[in-house]
This record gives sequence, structure tokens and C-alpha cells, in this order.
Amino acid sequence: MMSLVLLLLVSSVFSAIQATQLTKCELSAKLKDLDGYGNIPMSEWICTLFHTSGLDTQITVNNNDSTEYGLFQISDKLWCKSKRNPRSRNICDIACEKFLDDDLTDDIMCAKKILDKEGIDHWLAHKPLCSENLEQWVCKKL
Repeated sequence: MMSLVLLLLVSSVFSAIQATQLTKCELSAKLKDLDGYGNIPMSEWICTLFHTSGLDTQITVNNNDSTEYGLFQISDKLWCKSKRNPRSRNICDIACEKFLDDDLTDDIMCAKKILDKEGIDHWLAHKPLCSENLEQWVCKKL
């Protein structure tokens, strides 16, 4: 009986951990409003986000003077407001913690603002890793 309880506990924790990391096909479906926005095809977005956040919606990365949040790694230095950085310019007019859930609506809205102001190379992984040979990042549903 104890082993069954342990198995259930481990599988529920494993499921919760996996729920935040998306596949390229799941992400393609969730980001359909970004496909072609700013002339950036979906394959470039998927590649860029893979190298930026590992396709994890709940990841945070702490730097010396800022923290980046969520799938798009949106910084609290300029784009969102956090308790850690209350003096942020908060250009997207949103609390950074909103970028840590699985609802990507607000993430996409802010990513579009970033793209409009700074271009796709705002995401540092884009230029060196996602400028060519993007076929592997296309979702090919069977």
C-alpha cells in the first residue's frame, strides 16, 4: 500500500513539473497569433523560445539587476513590474508574475510590444541560433 501511495505522489509531482514545459506543437498552437507577426515565422519563434526558456512557462532567471520571467523571459527591468524591481518602467503594464502561468495571452501581448520596439534580436538566442536551418522547429503532426 505504501508503495502505491509513493507511486501516486511521484507521478503527480512529475505531471506537475511536465505541465509547464511545452512541446513545439503545443507551443505552435498557443502562439498562432505570433506566426508571421513582424515577419517572424513560427519556426523562428519556437527555436528562439527553446533557447531562451527551454519552452518552460514557469522559469525565472535572476541576473544582477533584473529577473526574467516565463516563456519569453520578459525582464522586470523594463517590461513588467515585480516586487524585486519596483522601479521598472513596466512598459507592458503588468505584474511579472503573470508571465509564469500557462495562459500565454499576456505574454504574447508583451512579446509583441518588445518585438515592435526592439525586434526579434532582443532575444539574444535568436541571431546566433535561430536565423537559419529552422526546419527542425516546425511542428509536423502525424
